[in-house]
Amino acid sequence: MDDLISSLRQCLGARHVLTAPDEVAPYSTDWRGRYSGEPVCVVLPGSTDETAAVVKLCVAAGVAMVPQGGNTGLCGGATPRGGEVLIGLRRLNRIRGIDPANYSITVEAGCTLAQVQDAARALDRLFPLSLAAEGSATIGGNLSTNAGGVQVLRYGNARELTLGLEVVLADGQIWQGLRALRKDNTGYDLKQLFIGAEGTLGLITAATLKLFALPRGHATAWVSVKDPTAAVALLSVLRGAAGDSVTAFEIIGRAALDLVIQHIPNSRDPLPGCPEWQLLIQLSGSNADLDRVLETALQEAMVAGLIEDAVLAKNEGQANSLWALRENISEAQRINGISIKHDIAVPVSRVPEFIQRADRLLADAFRGLRTVCFGHIGDGNLHFNVSKPNAQSNPEFMGQIAAVNQLVHDLAHELGGSISAEHGLGQLKRAEVLRYKSEVEMDLMRTIKKALDPLGLLNPGKVL
Repeated sequence: MDDLISSLRQCLGARHVLTAPDEVAPYSTDWRGRYSGEPVCVVLPGSTDETAAVVKLCVAAGVAMVPQGGNTGLCGGATPRGGEVLIGLRRLNRIRGIDPANYSITVEAGCTLAQVQDAARALDRLFPLSLAAEGSATIGGNLSTNAGGVQVLRYGNARELTLGLEVVLADGQIWQGLRALRKDNTGYDLKQLFIGAEGTLGLITAATLKLFALPRGHATAWVSVKDPTAAVALLSVLRGAAGDSVTAFEIIGRAALDLVIQHIPNSRDPLPGCPEWQLLIQLSGSNADLDRVLETALQEAMVAGLIEDAVLAKNEGQANSLWALRENISEAQRINGISIKHDIAVPVSRVPEFIQRADRLLADAFRGLRTVCFGHIGDGNLHFNVSKPNAQSNPEFMGQIAAVNQLVHDLAHELGGSISAEHGLGQLKRAEVLRYKSEVEMDLMRTIKKALDPLGLLNPGKVL
């Protein structure tokens, strides 16, 4: 290892090879504090060529590698287990080019999501991927986990926003696939292998991404509904009235909002009466009169009995305050303490059934639970988190993780869903996924892994 570290320092310069415990520590533990491991060192290449050189040195030494972006993942996918070289890609943070006429942007993997959004906005374009950690989450990590976020309903997830990739392969070769084409039917679409693979097949170093017209109008509302069934019905009404202008449709259960109000300063309930189910709705597009469209649709929905109350944001500041309530749920949960978290997806039509049955199954199996349910109901993705209301009781309850997971995940699978909608598998679900994927599908995944990483040195112990 000393020889490898010496070679890495010759390659990158000593200040970009970290070995001191206090320097390595920020890279060694995941955001939730659940996973931690000691890497041999942390290396910080500044270019694709340097990244490829690092990979070649590690391969020659037979040492495994863990790629890491902003370290905001939620399944331990970018966390070392111990004994690997951690390759931090944050220095690869350049905007390589923007083609406004082609509605595309080429960026390096270490660019934060917010940085890409700002670069697009400066040229009157929109990069629509949006999530709470966008100030620190990097594009490489977003692509490696096929991130979703709040606007999948309108624009799709990271996979659908990608035109081309540049990837350092497991032997240190560079695959140059930065094509900016919407149509390219010349064989296998290789970029799709690396999106969602969590760094187990190659290291994404740059990407060409889709841009869209910058919306001229926005309308935001916070709405209370009787139950999730009414929420799904309201989504259909809104899509009928506003079409693709419906860009976000988020559900927030009472317990989720209560945690935000409790732990996040200056937070308050937008509606009186502490309604059990609330929605955050956003329309955006070229129509400058979206406020009227949304208000009219909500009035009609209220007459039809689909909603109980609503408040429309009158300006950008009010809209931002409403969005802060939604985006701070995860942080409020982290402050409150540990919980058993789920990132499931089911068809939108099955969301109400999932929530109703999951609540009943958990209540029958365990006493005194609190379910924090929120997420992207518009695309069927729920964050369904379970804990005891008293945080002091949770360490003991964590012993029930396997039983709770099986109950929730079995139900999602029964309803045609997935146990991981947007967070990936990482270390957290790599064994559990075997219960839900067929042996044929798992064998296909193992075959791809062996073909692209025959030595098994790229992010071992993750996904597979």
